[in-house]
Amino acid sequence: MELFTAPWWSALLAIILIDLVLAGDNAIVIALAARNLPPNLQKRAIVWGTVGAIVVRSAMTVGVVWLLKIPGLMLVGGLGLLWIAYKLLADEGGGEHQGPVATTFWGAMKTIVVADALMGIDNVLGVAGAAHGAFDLVIIGLLVSVPIVVFGSTMVLKLVARFPLIINLGAAVLAITAANMIIGEQLLDPIYGGPSALPSAETLHTAAQWVTYAFAVAGVLGAGWRATRRNKSEHYANEKDLIAH
Repeated sequence: MELFTAPWWSALLAIILIDLVLAGDNAIVIALAARNLPPNLQKRAIVWGTVGAIVVRSAMTVGVVWLLKIPGLMLVGGLGLLWIAYKLLADEGGGEHQGPVATTFWGAMKTIVVADALMGIDNVLGVAGAAHGAFDLVIIGLLVSVPIVVFGSTMVLKLVARFPLIINLGAAVLAITAANMIIGEQLLDPIYGGPSALPSAETLHTAAQWVTYAFAVAGVLGAGWRATRRNKSEHYANEKDLIAH
């Protein structure tokens, strides 16, 4: 694809739109993973989490042709992302962090990088498809995603501190993203529909998609709520024991 031609600009616009939509999920993950860190480490987690996310995304983009050949990739990534969304909620209500701050910081970094590796599948495949093999467009897409993730994370982090309910909203967004990945898995086309699916079963496919979305969101929020209550109860019991002694 020649530089600065109409198809090139059209592909670039598509890539920017993909980054705007999908990088928002990454911003939520980074913000939620860093929310419990001390203020002096939050900015470090956002910056280095973004760097780690871009490194992971770059490595995945280079191997996108190979990734496309792996059956079940979207399904595994979607299930993994559901676990990440649950863990972000389950970490609530546990009181003060145990252990040194460095462990907490690296724990947040691990969550960020693992989540981006899972969520980056959608972004990498989308960008690679829009770029039509033009590596310069892929690089531009990666560069565009950096400020989106950094500024998005900072904004979400401030909102989370003021409105804790956003944590649940963020987990729901991640659950929907995970459901999208599962539904997009080619191996599951007989269930969710696809190029190889029968047109006569379109209603059933649509119903299966909606059930998957509902199950993903309700499952993550429900399991996260139970884990939060359990953490708060344990923390309260520990405090009572400390006071008693």
